[in-house]
Amino acid sequence: MSVKDSVGHDVDAVARVGLEKLGYKQEMTRSRGLIHILFTYGLAAPIATSLIGGGPAVMIWGWILVSVLTQTLALSLAEICSKYPTSAGAYYWCYRLGSPHTRVLASWINGWLTVVGVWTIALSVTFGTAQLIVAGAGIYHPEWTATAWQTCKASPISVTILDLIFLGVTAVACLFCLFFNKHLPVIDIICACWTGLGIIVILICVSIKAAAGRHSISFALGHFDPSYSGWTPGWSFFIGTLPVSYTYSAIGMITNMAEEVHNPSEILPKAITWSIPIGTLSGVVFLLPILFTLPDVATLLQVSSGQPIGVMFTLIMGSRAGGFGLWFIVFGIGMFCAISISCAASRATWAFARDKAIPFHQLFSKISPYLDDVPVNALLLSTVIQILLGLIYLGSTAAFNAFVGVAVMCLGASYAMPVAMSLMNSRRDMHDAPFNLGRFGTVINAIAVLWIMFAMVLFSMPAVIPVTRVSMNYASVVFVGFGVISAVWYLINGRLNYTGPPTPEEPTGSSESNRSVSPLRR
Repeated sequence: MSVKDSVGHDVDAVARVGLEKLGYKQEMTRSRGLIHILFTYGLAAPIATSLIGGGPAVMIWGWILVSVLTQTLALSLAEICSKYPTSAGAYYWCYRLGSPHTRVLASWINGWLTVVGVWTIALSVTFGTAQLIVAGAGIYHPEWTATAWQTCKASPISVTILDLIFLGVTAVACLFCLFFNKHLPVIDIICACWTGLGIIVILICVSIKAAAGRHSISFALGHFDPSYSGWTPGWSFFIGTLPVSYTYSAIGMITNMAEEVHNPSEILPKAITWSIPIGTLSGVVFLLPILFTLPDVATLLQVSSGQPIGVMFTLIMGSRAGGFGLWFIVFGIGMFCAISISCAASRATWAFARDKAIPFHQLFSKISPYLDDVPVNALLLSTVIQILLGLIYLGSTAAFNAFVGVAVMCLGASYAMPVAMSLMNSRRDMHDAPFNLGRFGTVINAIAVLWIMFAMVLFSMPAVIPVTRVSMNYASVVFVGFGVISAVWYLINGRLNYTGPPTPEEPTGSSESNRSVSPLRR
């Protein structure tokens, strides 16, 4: 069913024409509005690492600080997205904003940063949800751990229960994306309601029970203990903000749903910019009652699963049933997020394959006419890669943690590239953007780029010193490794077949194509 605007125009028809002007034909059904793509990930993410980084002061003020800094990135992305609303996202923007000599290579680099980022961020959500399940089981069976067991006596290969749970979570997310695509907008609304009501329930229950004791306002808002990290106090504070940066790392993935959104030039910028204030408010309401009732930090950090939320809620509520009830709310948010982010990851994969940048692109750029316009092959590719990377946990916890870090680094770099290119062009391309930052644009863009650069350094650092083989952060190594792989593939195949995203001819009456009208192309 088509959607009309306030003056009776068919916004889907307008969006289809706009997409054709960007070089693509409409292949997906537009079924999503603002509320369907306005989501926030990982409310419980700040707990563990923020406790190591300094505790309550880091958790609350780090959340607010990172939210403010991320808002500049959201505004910058919203501006560019309003002019180029396509599922190709940042790599398309790099092509349109780049010079004739560098735009193909810049687009290629950005595209691979994007797909590696979406694959690994989706992996982190599904694996994190699996860890939540282990934490939930630990409420009733605290002595139980998801230890490894050998597949056969003669084999050195072992599998952990956690890996099996991870496979189950990934399978559920994939099945929902495959067979319930037309219902995903409704599921997103259910997710929003679940999250909002869940935060209120947690606020009320935690505030009333407080079985582990209550703290003063000076403790809840000002207690800072960097001793668990081993870093100097200032750097420890920023280490404690890592989970908050992770929480917001997927805001740009909203653009990967562009070709399924009504009136994308208006809705996408709203979704990106409003996701941060909504996330900030949700996080503050979620964190404050916890900080006033926080159990002993040392006890929380000793949890074998690495996810202390189950123990924390149990101690606060004073009963296993109460702890399990609050845990279940957070688990539900995790499952909803796993479905949403797996869907967005498949769209990013499909878009890059559509532009012939992925091996066997003909296969992975197909849309299934039988499963409600689902890019089935791209979804399966994204899921298989997540599974293969996730099973690296079999050999090394540090290796898996590196993939979590590299997800944020890849996505952050992919977002910063077009913003930086716009800055270097003196923002000339943004003068006619429907969502325009006006005279504040230069400052906002500059803060966004500097913040991403700083965050990438943070995610390259270990959370705890002195460093051991397990606690070492290999994110920078993995980041460079993926870069080398994409460079080699470019030399083998990309430079011969990848010409960048399409840029069609201007409407009749224009003597120049979109490839030549940019103020940079002189």
